[in-house]
Amino acid sequence: MKIKSNIRLKYNNSKNAEIVYKSLEVDNEGFLESELNSDEIEYNIKSDKLGSFLNTADDLIASEILIEDPFKKQPKKD
Repeated sequence: MKIKSNIRLKYNNSKNAEIVYKSLEVDNEGFLESELNSDEIEYNIKSDKLGSFLNTADDLIASEILIEDPFKKQPKKD
């Protein structure tokens, strides 16, 4: 069985998207494909095993949450 998923994350600006992309790219290498497009990152996960697929998706989401957290604490510019 082949399992595939596409996860697209959109950020407030391209700078934040680039920070997340570069931070996660090292961890993601060999496990999933990713592409940075301005303020959006697209992740493609493919696996033959459900357990591996779920672990990869879970790791991606947990890592993204950790990296994104400091953005929430930035003062908003008017």
